[in-house]
Amino acid sequence: MFDFLKNKSPDENIKQNETFLEVACLLVHASKIDQTYTEKEKEIIKKTLVLLGADKNTTGNILKEAEEIEKDSNQILDFTKNLKNVEKETKLILIEALWNIIYSDSQSDMYEANLMRRLTGLLYLDMKEVGDIKEKFKKKLI
Repeated sequence: MFDFLKNKSPDENIKQNETFLEVACLLVHASKIDQTYTEKEKEIIKKTLVLLGADKNTTGNILKEAEEIEKDSNQILDFTKNLKNVEKETKLILIEALWNIIYSDSQSDMYEANLMRRLTGLLYLDMKEVGDIKEKFKKKLI
């Protein structure tokens, strides 16, 4: 499924690493939006990076760098400008990870819901598809 992440040239590998970093930054931002940033959320971020093709041994470094970048950024556009061009499967994995992070504390607040509405548009995704993924995570809470 993720053959697009394998066998890349050096330039493509650099772009791939930038994508991993942007994904991590966006997930860190989502994790912090409710004023909490837990170990559970960090593990979700690392697992998502591995799922997308990052080497398991590098996820800790990617996460640390993402935390620093996110801390100094004030808008999500920095993290989505290139992600809108990745394959749809990658975007859906990202959306699943975002909902997983949001519902990791069993609730979604208005800031998290607003973030997801904005990301749906910025990533050129179908609102119904994003809503279906959200419902999947809400059902796990029941």
